[in-house]
Amino acid sequence: MSLNSTPQSVRVHIGLFGKRNAGKSSVVNAITNQEASIVSNIAGTTTDPVLRPIEILPIGPCVLIDTAGLDDIGELGKLRINKSLDVLDKTDIALLIVDSTIGIEKEDLSLIKKFNDKKIPHILILNKIDKVSDKDILLSKSKKLVKCPIICISALNRIGIAELKQCIIDNIKEENTDFRLVSDFIDENDFIVLVIPIDKAAPKGRLILPQQQVIRDILDTGAMAIITKETTLKETLANLNSKPTLIITDSQAFEQVSKDTPIDIPLTSFSILFARQKGDLSELVKGAYSINNLKDGDKILIAEGCTHHRQKDDIGTYKIPKWLKERTKKDLIFEFTSGITFTEDVAKYSLIIHCGACMMNRAAMVSRIEKAKELNVPIVNYGILIAYLKGVLDRSLEPIKAKELLSVD
Repeated sequence: MSLNSTPQSVRVHIGLFGKRNAGKSSVVNAITNQEASIVSNIAGTTTDPVLRPIEILPIGPCVLIDTAGLDDIGELGKLRINKSLDVLDKTDIALLIVDSTIGIEKEDLSLIKKFNDKKIPHILILNKIDKVSDKDILLSKSKKLVKCPIICISALNRIGIAELKQCIIDNIKEENTDFRLVSDFIDENDFIVLVIPIDKAAPKGRLILPQQQVIRDILDTGAMAIITKETTLKETLANLNSKPTLIITDSQAFEQVSKDTPIDIPLTSFSILFARQKGDLSELVKGAYSINNLKDGDKILIAEGCTHHRQKDDIGTYKIPKWLKERTKKDLIFEFTSGITFTEDVAKYSLIIHCGACMMNRAAMVSRIEKAKELNVPIVNYGILIAYLKGVLDRSLEPIKAKELLSVD
C-alpha cells in the first residue's frame, strides 16, 4: 500500500496536545516537512482534531493528530477540549507541546496525569527554544515536574526535529507497531484457504478491509492464499494436492464452513484474528460466555467502529439480535452506536457486542475494552459471539491456543 492509501487502523497514532499557541500545528509542519497545517498567532486556530499521514522509519505509516488547545474558553471551547481529550483513546504515543517562553503549567500537568492513567507513552516537547536565553535552567525546572522524555525544539526553525523523531521511535510500544494477523503462526509455502462469502452485503467489486489485510499478511510470510466461497469449499479442498495449514472464514459462514472442514484442519475466522490483534482476546471470549447470564430487560450495546449503509438483514442490527434472542429466549433491549462515538454510559449495559474493529487502531479498541472491564461489563466481538452461538468457538480458538497460552478463566 502507498503512504496515503495505508488504512488508518494500521497506522501508529501520534497525538499532539497542549495549550493554545504552544505551536502544535507548527510541530506537525516540522515533522511532515511541509506546510500541512495552518499556523497563526491567533489563539484557537485549530478547532477539530486534524489528521495528517506520515511515514517514520522504522515504525512505518503513522498519522499525526493535531488537536485544539486544552485551555480553550467558552462553551464552544469546552466542546473542543472534549474532542481533543477523546483523541487520547486512540493515541499510541502522545506529544505534549509546551511554549518554552512560558513553561509547564497546570493544564500540561493535568494532561500528563491523563497520559499516565491511560498508560500512554508520552514526550514533553519544549517548543520555541530559540527564544529562551538559558535552556539549561528551563530543562532543570521541567525535569523536576515531569518524568517523561523531554526534547527541546524550534518548530519554526526546524531545530531538534530529527531528535524528536528518534525519541518517538525509541518510546513507541512494540505492540502498537506489530500488525501481524496470522503470519506468526504460519510458515513460508503454507497453503491458507480463505472462505469469503459473496452475498448482497459484500461491497461490489472489492474485498472488505479485514480480508485484504489477512491476504497481505499471508503474502508477506511467503505463504499462499487460496480464496473460495463457502459454497465451493468442499470442491476447493478436494482439488488441493495437500492439506491446507489453516482455513480462515468469514464469521457469518462459520456453521457451514465448520461442517465442511475436516476436523484435522485448523479453522478460525477473520474476526477472531482481529480480536487477537486489536485487543484482549481472552476478555472478549469471556464476553461470549456471559450471554448465559442475560435476563429479561437487559440492555445490550452493539457498537461498530465505522459507519456504513445498513441493509434489512444487517449483521449488527438484525442478525446478531435475532440469534441472541433465539439462543437466550430472553426479552432483550438493543441499542446501537457506530463510528468514533462509543458510549458515555457503559455501566447501563449487561453486554457490549463490538464489531471486528478493522477500521480502528489497537489503542482505540483496547480503550473500549478497558472501559467495559473497569465497570465489570462483559464485551465480545461479532466473530467470537457468532462462533459461540454456532457451537464452533473452541475449535476456532485452537490455532491460536497452539501458538500462545490463551486464558479464559
